[in-house]
Amino acid sequence: MFERKTYRIGIDVGGTFTKAVLIDNADFEVVGRYSVMTTHSDARGVAAGVVEVFRNVLERSRVDPRDVVFLAHSTTQATNALLEGDVAAVGVIGMASRVEAVLARGQSNVKDIELAPGRFLRPLHRFITTDKLDEALVRQTLEALRDEGAQVVVASSAFGVDDQSDEELVIRIATELGLAVTGGHEITKLYGLTTRTRTAVINASILPKMIGTANMTEEAVREAGIVAPLMIMRGDGGVMDVQEMRRRPVVTMLSGPAASVAGALMYLRVSDGIYFEVGGTSTNIGVIRNGRPTIKHARVGGHDTYVNSLDVRVIGIAGGSMVRVRGKDIHDVGPRSAHIAGLRYAAFAQPEDIVDPQIEMFRPKDGDPDDYLSIRCANGGRYALTNTCAANILGYAKPGWHAHGNAESARRAFAPLAQRIGSTVEEAARRVLVKAAAKVTGVVEDLVGEYKLDRDQAVLVGEGGGAASLIPFVAEIMNLDFKISQDAEVISSIGVALALVRETIERVIPNPGPEDLQRIKREAFDAAVRIGAAPENVEVTIEVDPQTQRVRAIAMGASEMRAQDMRKHVSEEEAAGIAATSMGLTTETVRLAAATDDVRVFQAEVTERKWHIFTSRRTPVRAIDREGVIRIQRSDGVVTQASASDGLQQLRSLWESVTIYNGDSVIAPDMFVVAGRRIVDLCGITALDQAIAISRGELEGLPPEAPVVLISMQGARGL
Repeated sequence: MFERKTYRIGIDVGGTFTKAVLIDNADFEVVGRYSVMTTHSDARGVAAGVVEVFRNVLERSRVDPRDVVFLAHSTTQATNALLEGDVAAVGVIGMASRVEAVLARGQSNVKDIELAPGRFLRPLHRFITTDKLDEALVRQTLEALRDEGAQVVVASSAFGVDDQSDEELVIRIATELGLAVTGGHEITKLYGLTTRTRTAVINASILPKMIGTANMTEEAVREAGIVAPLMIMRGDGGVMDVQEMRRRPVVTMLSGPAASVAGALMYLRVSDGIYFEVGGTSTNIGVIRNGRPTIKHARVGGHDTYVNSLDVRVIGIAGGSMVRVRGKDIHDVGPRSAHIAGLRYAAFAQPEDIVDPQIEMFRPKDGDPDDYLSIRCANGGRYALTNTCAANILGYAKPGWHAHGNAESARRAFAPLAQRIGSTVEEAARRVLVKAAAKVTGVVEDLVGEYKLDRDQAVLVGEGGGAASLIPFVAEIMNLDFKISQDAEVISSIGVALALVRETIERVIPNPGPEDLQRIKREAFDAAVRIGAAPENVEVTIEVDPQTQRVRAIAMGASEMRAQDMRKHVSEEEAAGIAATSMGLTTETVRLAAATDDVRVFQAEVTERKWHIFTSRRTPVRAIDREGVIRIQRSDGVVTQASASDGLQQLRSLWESVTIYNGDSVIAPDMFVVAGRRIVDLCGITALDQAIAISRGELEGLPPEAPVVLISMQGARGL
């Protein structure tokens, strides 16, 4: 019987281009793509571009809209609105009992937030005590704020994360008055009235604009005949449905970089590494650890918020960064790019166009130094010398990669520069890449140290159209492996199409017990389902920070069951080959140490000599799922096969055997529990009873005889 084909659409709304990809839902292959200039100036805003690309990608691919089962887009609108100060006037109603009012009055009165030089968000503030709170007082206060100019309102109550009733009363009456409204408890469950209120204020300030865009986009999607839910990319690497975006648009900040990370995780299926989203002007750099991007609370205008977003480092070097010369020395590369200067890359010209090239020094923008170099040819053509040009000269930009151009054109364009600095063309190109790489390597080293990445396992993942201009050279000088994403130029759109629904619940819980952990796990699970995840797909990871007493539950799951898995199932022999390649060993030296029905765990024994004196032995570990994806990789570990019935006892025994006791200090192990296809990440858990509580929920739902695998890192945490 003929099986109906289904598709996914991912749309990345960038600062310059809005790009869409159409992906076959059966094998996740890209079958269509389309791009337009981002429609910032359109009356409908960026929604106009979103609508145009998804309609065109369907028409060009001759796909029926009814066959689209997933549609999602990233957005720069929240970030741009804040950076440009294009925000609504916000009124805050702070609330507390008379006893708590002494502190709460000041803490709920958010100070001016500088969004950009000279652009401020200046919240209005009213405070009411809750001892005798009634509807009349709330209505009167709301009307006063509205009369003062407030377009949207924040309800922020002391201890509102424990008792939401006062905030919900304000929300109900504000809605009746036709005011957009945000409650502090809707944004976060963390204590800290000042930061919670500030985060709610930022969210409220972009509510009207974001709701308008969401409404226009959803209406166009439905008119086009697409019945699949419209999903929006979040700044933490997941997606949520459009209804949730109408409540919490602030979580879409940094959704652009998040989209490219989602592509690395779902398309390349990277387990541990450093990702680079390399554009024409700037590069975003971040970390993937244990198959998840690293997350931090975002800062806006120099102020902390409770918005979870990727920990991204942005540097002003990329594929289009231009060469700068002072005297006879290559002084710098960037931060200005050929795109900003309005020049073509020499590497993308034809050799016959580069005739009698002459150096011209110039300022790309008013106020810039005049040491930027371009070349003008006899035919009047003017070109920039860029990192991409240098990479093509030296052969780093391979055919098939987006940055691949014409090496001969680049050589001809670089000749005047080489003559000026007294070198060969190849030496000049290398000196350019050395200058560019110096801005990257320091960031990479900082991230490796901060997140304790194993250099033997950390892969540099190049994404974005400019990836090949930097990443191969950086990997070479740092002696690290690298990958350039297939379809790197549209990886963000792919990431949006393949992203999982994600929700994070955070609590401050002193000495959390098993019941506390199970409670927050269930809350995260329910929250992910509420915003669009299918219950059967949801996995929850628990993180406990003993220093801050903060507990974070991260729930992730697909929005619907996939037609089939992303890749065909690999055999044991194929999985062993993947593990061996990752370890840098031969297949014969790798053994199957343990397995579940969905995950195989391989080990090997490696003997190393240090300083030609000492001999050390380690047992690297790789956990490979049935699609051939490395889910866990560690340089040294202990693997134990267990069953669901004795898994908790085995966990207890293994935990106690590898825990390090050093005087008064206790160093807990990094551990994983593999149950079926689910991997319970216990890294960061410092107490055995917490590890037991988190694992129990996964094991209790399995048959007693179901295989379970326990993996512990050898020695102290962070190896």
